[in-house]
Amino acid sequence: MGLALPLGEGYSVGISKQVLNIKDKGKLVQEVRLNDIHQVNVLGNIQLTTQAIQALLGAEIPVVYFSYGGWFHGLTQSVGLKNILWRREQFRLADRPTFCLQLARKLVIGKIRNQRTMLMRNHVEPPMESLRFLKAIMHEAHGAESLTELLGVEGMAARVYFEQFNGMIKLDEDLSQVPSNGKSPFRFDFLRRNRRPPRDPVNALLSLGYSLLAKDLTITATAVGLDPYLGYYHQLRHGRPALALDLMEPFRPLIVDSAVLSAITPSS
Repeated sequence: MGLALPLGEGYSVGISKQVLNIKDKGKLVQEVRLNDIHQVNVLGNIQLTTQAIQALLGAEIPVVYFSYGGWFHGLTQSVGLKNILWRREQFRLADRPTFCLQLARKLVIGKIRNQRTMLMRNHVEPPMESLRFLKAIMHEAHGAESLTELLGVEGMAARVYFEQFNGMIKLDEDLSQVPSNGKSPFRFDFLRRNRRPPRDPVNALLSLGYSLLAKDLTITATAVGLDPYLGYYHQLRHGRPALALDLMEPFRPLIVDSAVLSAITPSS
């Protein structure tokens, strides 16, 4: 399992006999055996002792760091990237524009197909015009002649998809009632996709989910010996895990969007 350490000043993590000891201002609040976890996620200013970090590295358990707002900072893990042959092939293929475009097309087509699937499965009244558009634009993605053109196709598909996203949010009528204290109710209405920073609850959840997915794929790429910062669709930029962002494109709708919808939909 993954261990998520809570937000808040005063939390610290030590270790004793292969058991992590989580303390709040010196008071023990939780114990977790190393054998029971495969990853530690740290949100906020949590302190880990050197002994705890060394034990986690020895057990090949990565430690992943996030800001209070869920922004992925980076990770600590034991020496990886042992498969030099894989990395050499990764770099060689990245210098072939034809290969990059072919792979990027498949990633974008997979993303659009899954966006369309999400609308068909979850929308109250699946909009036929939007479904037809997404089906047609997959053919445009297949015929894109450059990464720039492909980015434009992906952007058009995302615009149509998120225009219909609110139709997949199903809430109890009680959530729309004004509380007795007279304050505005907490709402999950979705008008449009926004980020950096997200300006409403649904967009905040989506951004957090995408950040977590990027983190997981960064760790996965590293674990198998690939360089997560060398991608084929997303261009190189200092500090950006381009390969992880490439890999996550088809999974955004089915993993993150689906999880967000499940989280805000009342259980029957």
